[in-house]
Amino acid sequence: MIKENFVQYFEDSIKHNWELPALTNYQGYTLTYAQVGLRIKQFHYIFNKNNVKKGDKIALIGKNNSNWAVVYLAVVSYGAVIVPLLQDFPPNDIHHIVNHSESIILFISEPIFEKIDINEIKNVKTIFSLDNFSILKTNDKNIGTSLIEAEKYYSKNKLTPENFTIEKIGNNELAGILYTSGTSGFSKGVMLTHNSLAANVRFAHNNFNINKGDRVVSFLPLAHAYGCAFEFLWPFSEGCHITFLGKIPSPQIIIKAFQEIKPKIILSVPLVLEKVYKNKVKPILQTKKVKILTKIPFINKIIYKKFFNNLKEAFGGNFIEIVLGGAALSKEAEIFFHKIKFPYTIGYGMTECGPLISYSSWHETKMFSTGKIIDTLEVKIDSDDPYNTVGEILVRGENVMIGYYKNEEATSKALDKDGWLHTGDLGLIDKNNCIFIKGRSKSMILGPSGQNIYPEEIEAKINNLPFVTESLVVEKTGKLHALIVPDYNFIEEKGIDTENLELEMINNRNLLNQQLPNYMKISKFEIQKDEFQKTPKKSIKRYLYTVLSN
Repeated sequence: MIKENFVQYFEDSIKHNWELPALTNYQGYTLTYAQVGLRIKQFHYIFNKNNVKKGDKIALIGKNNSNWAVVYLAVVSYGAVIVPLLQDFPPNDIHHIVNHSESIILFISEPIFEKIDINEIKNVKTIFSLDNFSILKTNDKNIGTSLIEAEKYYSKNKLTPENFTIEKIGNNELAGILYTSGTSGFSKGVMLTHNSLAANVRFAHNNFNINKGDRVVSFLPLAHAYGCAFEFLWPFSEGCHITFLGKIPSPQIIIKAFQEIKPKIILSVPLVLEKVYKNKVKPILQTKKVKILTKIPFINKIIYKKFFNNLKEAFGGNFIEIVLGGAALSKEAEIFFHKIKFPYTIGYGMTECGPLISYSSWHETKMFSTGKIIDTLEVKIDSDDPYNTVGEILVRGENVMIGYYKNEEATSKALDKDGWLHTGDLGLIDKNNCIFIKGRSKSMILGPSGQNIYPEEIEAKINNLPFVTESLVVEKTGKLHALIVPDYNFIEEKGIDTENLELEMINNRNLLNQQLPNYMKISKFEIQKDEFQKTPKKSIKRYLYTVLSN
């Protein structure tokens, strides 16, 4: 257990940055640290009046904004457990997660609320609008009164930096349950303690160079551990001014916001940097003139310096580093950015570590590595020669989850008796404990914005579609494809020819995609003539097809 307390970080920041801007909705309103503190205390009053106990679960779903952030802070600092859901989850997944987590309160944006069936939600007593905190549904007649009472109480009992306090919550307490999967049968709610989250914030405090008042742009999903920890929790604890872009925007909108806001540090997924390289840099590099100039000593340095300056300006011109995570950066792009000494670095993490596992600053990182193991973790490679022979990456320490909520089988597979977390990733380390990821032993696919995609979930839906015997979801050129083995006996029985089979599969794909969030949608169904190769246990040899697909 580390000595730094998770909730204390936020109390200290609110007290010491009282009048500074804290949270801004892009092209919208701003809350100061004092206003955030007031809203936290108002929610604590409401929770207390309505018999919310420490350890009770409170679910939260909606786009990134100030209200989302305030609810998160209010819940964890009260001692309740936050259950953040990705806003892209379809209604059935929302119903399942809220029920599985046993949440008693739900904060939800109204457009999402209109899509769910409240009769499918079992334990929730009150549903709040995340847009304006109005009550959308409640079984408790007193909750409306407590909203008004909270406002009246704190209008009479003014908060000041001197009297603002939050009751301490021990780092051993459960802080959040983060679901890496929504579908029933695949539920893996990662249980993170205050200690795990405090360890992530502590590392950022000690290794990232920002100060109170510095600006940060938040565009990664806050329900995802990476965006929550490093675009929200850590900068808030430093007294930074955080601007939320809202729904995940396009790289063009992100770049526009960077140029307007001029953030001090940028947290991103590789996709944004890759798009800039592919659309702005590569076409110029491939011109005949530039190809010649970059081969001439000294002249090439001038060319690369111009690229450097243009790229830095594109990202606002004020940042000290771009930290990439959630997926691998393409080797071609990484070689170029390394060559021009662009201040980027690549970290490694997973939800189960809240999320950080390894990181090195841009001027210390090694090309193609994900940095050094962080100081609250230890690492080992499950191979006879971890420096030269690839093996599974195992980590142990303060960041690691305590298990999956109500899923002992999944927990026992992930955490061994000695406390080592089996990441499912394959890699090597060097003598400085830098990690080099070489592949994934698990079937999980990382989406373009770092979302976890579990192909078995999609395959389970596909296999229930007409004319399908079995399926396999793979990634090809950044998109999801489904390899389909049709039910040829049924097709012959129905007298369906090749052309009509293709039409049926297009209909199947459209039907499937209506049930999936955008980042899980299948771009193409590919019909297979032969059934998949299988193990003696009749499991598909998935690796044969994932290797062939890339």
